[in-house]
Amino acid sequence: FVTGLRVRRAQQIAQLYGRLYSESSRRVLLGRLWRRLRGRPGHASAVMAALAGVFVWDEERIQEEELQRSIDEMKRLEEMSHMFQRSGVERHPPEPKSQREGNEDLGGKEQPWEMVMDKKHFKLWRRPITGTHLYQYRVFGTYTDVTPRQFFNVQLDTEYRKKWDALVIKLEVIERDVVSGSEVLHWVTHFPYPMYSRDYVYVRRYSVDQENNVMVLVSRAVEHPSVPESPEFVRVRSYESQMVIRPHKSFDENGFDYLLTYSDNPQTVFPRYCVSWMVSSGMPDFLEKLHMATLKAKNMEIKVKDYISSKPLETGSEAKAATPSSERKNEGSCGPARIEYA
Repeated sequence: FVTGLRVRRAQQIAQLYGRLYSESSRRVLLGRLWRRLRGRPGHASAVMAALAGVFVWDEERIQEEELQRSIDEMKRLEEMSHMFQRSGVERHPPEPKSQREGNEDLGGKEQPWEMVMDKKHFKLWRRPITGTHLYQYRVFGTYTDVTPRQFFNVQLDTEYRKKWDALVIKLEVIERDVVSGSEVLHWVTHFPYPMYSRDYVYVRRYSVDQENNVMVLVSRAVEHPSVPESPEFVRVRSYESQMVIRPHKSFDENGFDYLLTYSDNPQTVFPRYCVSWMVSSGMPDFLEKLHMATLKAKNMEIKVKDYISSKPLETGSEAKAATPSSERKNEGSCGPARIEYA
């Protein structure tokens, strides 16, 4: 019965794409899908799921290891920062051990971090991404006038972001995974004139470790069958972001450090230095808007969902993945826990 429904759904999808794309475009699309899934465990079921318009969470959810890598990087940077402060020396963050070992295998092709901006409470680095014309960026900063909880919640609240970020055209949760708490989002944003607007489909997952006093938010681009590419926007297919927040005292007291590592491919025709300038200038501007939005939420008592209290309960690995999209309309909660506000 289920297989019959999926086959019927696949036929409907095929008819839709037949109207939208030429025969050659359909062949390219199917070829990319086949190459992407070939060789993976459950290849046949994954192809069937894709044709039936089903998102395969087992392949795309953000794993615990990804969250832990970001936390470990924050710890390493904190240790180096404290060491240099004691010695009175300022320098770039060295590469983590795991990356240095990888560089040896690659013949040392990975580039070192280059300082772009150095202020008292804000430091920005970049490094070339091997084999591309793009850069990866890293920000290490501090805020003392807002709480970690407020800053974290403002980043996650999609409805509030539509109010404080004037560049947002669309931002909504497409699907949620009940196993890990990961979410797939569709984000459409303005780009500077005369460039077309860009859209991102990405999965994000957040974690709050109260015992070790740390928060982490990891995002990366994915493909989702319910959000096909639109001719109105340029689809950004390469995107990664990791944000780690370390409170100075507690989640509800002012003061914290944060580490943001970011990269994407906006698919522009501009030279490398132009794209680098746009990102290097745009990132501090975005973080300042985020900071001001957090201050506004704090001072004007704007209700922002408290994602720490409403964190979905983790279930065993045997639990079923993926909350159906139709259930998104019951937006009252994102898990069994009660929603509170900060």
